[in-house]
Parts: sequence; C-alpha cells; structure tokens
Amino acid sequence: MDVRPSPVLPVARPAGPIAVSFEFFPPKTEKMQQSLWECVTRLAPLAPRFVSVTYGAGGGTRERTHETVVRIARETALKPAAHLTCVGASRAEVDEVARHYWDEGIRHIVALRGDPPEGQGRYQPHSEGYAYAVDLVGGLKRIADFEISVAAYPETHPEATNAEADLDNLKRKIDAGATRAITQYFFDVEVYFRFRDRARAAGITVPIVPGILPVTNFAQVQKFSAACGASVPVWMADLFAGLDGDPDTRRMVAATVAAEQCRALVAAEVDELHFYTLNRADLTYAICHILGVRPAVTG
Repeated sequence: MDVRPSPVLPVARPAGPIAVSFEFFPPKTEKMQQSLWECVTRLAPLAPRFVSVTYGAGGGTRERTHETVVRIARETALKPAAHLTCVGASRAEVDEVARHYWDEGIRHIVALRGDPPEGQGRYQPHSEGYAYAVDLVGGLKRIADFEISVAAYPETHPEATNAEADLDNLKRKIDAGATRAITQYFFDVEVYFRFRDRARAAGITVPIVPGILPVTNFAQVQKFSAACGASVPVWMADLFAGLDGDPDTRRMVAATVAAEQCRALVAAEVDELHFYTLNRADLTYAICHILGVRPAVTG
C-alpha cells in the first residue's frame, strides 16, 4: 500500500516539534573544507538536535573527523557528535580519542564497527581493538557518561546471518549503553515501519531515528545500495530516468522524493529525522522547510 501523502494536502504533524539532525563528512581538500562550512552555516539556523561527522572507510579520516568535530564545538552553537569505529586502532588508541573528545566538551559519540579499508574484503577485528560496536559502546561507557548513538539496519546488515541475528545485535548495543539508533537510509517507508515494529517487539525502547538520504546522483546510489543492502524501489528509478545530464531537474526530483518520504514518516508520528547531507545544504534545507523546520523568527 502506498502510504505517501498527497503533495497537495497538508501533512499531519506530531503533537510536538519535529527534531532533526544532520550528518557531514570531513573535508579532504581546502575547497571541500569551504563547502563543509558553508553547509554547516546554512543548516545551523534550523537548530538541529545534533550534527555528526563521519569517519572514512577503515577510519582513514580520523584526524580530519576530530578536527572538524572540535571546530564545530568551538566555533558554533551546534552540538557535535563524533563518529568512532573499531577499525584500525587498539582499544588504548580509541580510548585516548574518546577521552580527548570528552575533554573538548564533546558528549555524544556515534559508535560503529566501521567498514574495512578498501581492498581488504571482509571485516577483521584489530588484534588489540574493540572487536564490534557492542564492545565499543561498553568501552565508551566505562570512560565517561557519553550519549551514544548506534547504527540500525531496517533491511538487515549485509554481513548479518539473518534479520533476527541483526536485531539481536542491535539489542545488545542498546543494552551496553546506547541511547539512540539511527537507521541506514531507506526509500520505502514501510521498510522502516516494519523494522520499528520488530524492534519494539524485541524490547528495544530507545528512539529509532530514520536516516534520510536525499538522492542527487541516482546511479551512484544504486551502486552504493547494492553494497550496503538497501533496496531501491522501481518507482524511484522511473522518476530519475533520463535525467543523467540534467542536474537541475535531478535536484528538484530529489527534493520531492525525500520530502514525500519524510512527510509520510511524520504523518505516522515519527518526530525525529536524521539527514545524510553529503555536505550539500540546499536539499536538506528545502526538505526541512517543507516539514515546518525553519529558523526561529526574531524581532
């Protein structure tokens, strides 16, 4: 059944305001640094609950992640969350990074297993490191009383034995001290609703925040989705068909698709959304505007 609301009808709103959070990735070049801060500046007036900064595959951007998180904390009023992974570091090294974050006033960590470095194939735990995200969550809670978010996979992690095992792993991460789950992106809202119902039945009571990815490069998303286990509906492929050389129309379609997805979630009483911005502010800003998440009016 298509639960997406009609674009001409007002969306039902939850009793309280919609909370949003934004994810950025650390810059690799000076030009990307400028783009990132333009994105941060553009989205900051929307008063997100927090903003997170990712690691690259294999933890390859650890230093840039740290620098970006600390700069956001020092130079803006935003509350940054730092991604930490288990990849390529000993427990002592990860603990040192976590303590440094705490000393800098960073109180929120997104704790992930992490992806293996390019070319390595399947994930292999570091011989002296935290083996999996559940171990990392427990280690962080021993260091300090961090707020900890973890990943959830509505369509099952591609390396999981099955959906039940994947959900059990999420439950262990929550039991170890995580206070929020943020989902992998999805495009069919029924995928999220079914997963949320299964999680609640399994005794998971923390917020399960939908991860939203506004799509601008459909071919790239298809490729990435095949690797991470996210399905791409046929109707979505049809919407982007013939637009490879038309970036302006692609952006308009992307905003429409993501906005309708968010409106369907909000109509079903979802009150918090996490946006994977890809360091592009305009799409996310437009979607938030449609949802009624706007800068505070002053004066």
